[in-house]
Amino acid sequence: MLRYLVPLAVFLAMAVFLAMGLSRDPRAVPSAMIDKPAPAIGLPLLHAPGERLDVQAMRGKVWLLNVWASWCAPCREELPVLREVARRHNVPLYGLNYKDKPEDALAWLGRHGDPYIASASDVDGRVGIEYGVYGVPETFVIDSAGRIRYRQLGLITPDIWRTRLQPMIEALQ
Repeated sequence: MLRYLVPLAVFLAMAVFLAMGLSRDPRAVPSAMIDKPAPAIGLPLLHAPGERLDVQAMRGKVWLLNVWASWCAPCREELPVLREVARRHNVPLYGLNYKDKPEDALAWLGRHGDPYIASASDVDGRVGIEYGVYGVPETFVIDSAGRIRYRQLGLITPDIWRTRLQPMIEALQ
């Protein structure tokens, strides 16, 4: 009897763990940066290489940092949503161009539209690593005290904007 119960118990335990894993959202990757100060960026801006993106200068405002690249297909897909957010909502939107050539990034923005107040050029990905970037696109909500309050892994859809980001930003303002 025991020789049948042990394999059955092992099988049931494995089935429970598998079911738990399958029920989780694969995009819900925890971030160690939540509620921590946004790392300094200090990188050259794409449109003005002599200027730098200064996180400290944005204190007192709730803002978004969108990590993107010209080689990223989902980044192009989320551009209409970002343009709408920049145009209709009172939320400063900044970009972090990740592991991309500045000339490719500038051409891409020229072709598809530039929703950002400014975009910093993170050619080697160093700043992206400090933010814990897994890939592009990713978007961070940064509060008026300069703390990361939320990270959206993957593209922003109209539904994600309406149900997750907009309510959070409104609560922080």
